[in-house]
Formats: sequence, structure tokens, C-alpha cells
Amino acid sequence: MTRAVCSGSFDPVTLGHLDIFARGAAIFDELIVCVFYNVRKKSFFTVDERVQLLKEATKHLKNVKIDAFSGLVSDYMKKVEATAILRGIRNMEDLSYEEREARMIGYLDQKIDTLFLLTNPVYSYVSSSAVRELAAFGELSHGIVPENVEEAIKRKLSQGNL
Repeated sequence: MTRAVCSGSFDPVTLGHLDIFARGAAIFDELIVCVFYNVRKKSFFTVDERVQLLKEATKHLKNVKIDAFSGLVSDYMKKVEATAILRGIRNMEDLSYEEREARMIGYLDQKIDTLFLLTNPVYSYVSSSAVRELAAFGELSHGIVPENVEEAIKRKLSQGNL
């Protein structure tokens, strides 16, 4: 069985992420989408909220599992016996960053390979940080996040939790 991990903060998950998950699910027997706690970012949704939003948004992808972890991705990969990391690339800036990350992970564990998928051009401008910025200004992200995420953003906006 080929098992891969697609890790990230997914704060929030976007349709671009879902496109990568669906394409990755077609390549691997099992894809684990893992929410990693990113100490460098101020979170919009809690890790638990992101896990729930991801579970709902990916329920149609039968070989996709959702998890959360704090620590080194190489340690998580060993724990779940995964051999590949799946990463989406929107542009050259992403590629430069992801290449450095892949090389560091390879340094930590030479058995781990990283697979890059180019983002569908429809979503090339979409990022979680852009969605958070729109939300900070009271704007909704219709058409760039899954419906359940849009509803969760609306709830946060209506409760003044931004």
C-alpha cells in the first residue's frame, strides 16, 4: 500500500487544497491530510476546528484520512508508515520554499520522497492567508473555499471572533 501525507496548516482549507487532495487520492492508496500546528502563524481556526472542517470537506474522498500532529513531519511519517509527502505548487515562490523543505525532510529521513503537483490554474491565486485577510475585512470567500468553510467563516464574522 502506498501511503502519502499532505501536511499543512490549512487555516482555512481552500478549493485549491481540495483539488490537490483529490488528485493525490487518485495517485496513492491512502492520503493522510495532516493539520500541523504552525508556531509561526496566528491561527484563524483552532486545530480541532480545521480537522472537523477538513473531514466534512473531504468526506467524498474515500481514501483520504484527516489527522493532526505537532512536531517534525518526518517523525509523523514514521508513525503512520508513509513514504511520500504530497505538496501543491502555485508558483515559483512556492517551489523554492517547498524544495528547501523537501531537502530538509530528506536529510532527516532519506526514505521519504516529496511529490509536487502543480495547482490548477483556476486556484493559482488562492491562499489561506488571502482568505483570512478577506475575512478580516468582513468579506466572504465564495467560490474559493468549500461551502462548509464559508459557513464557518460567516459564523466567526457574525460572532465578531476575528
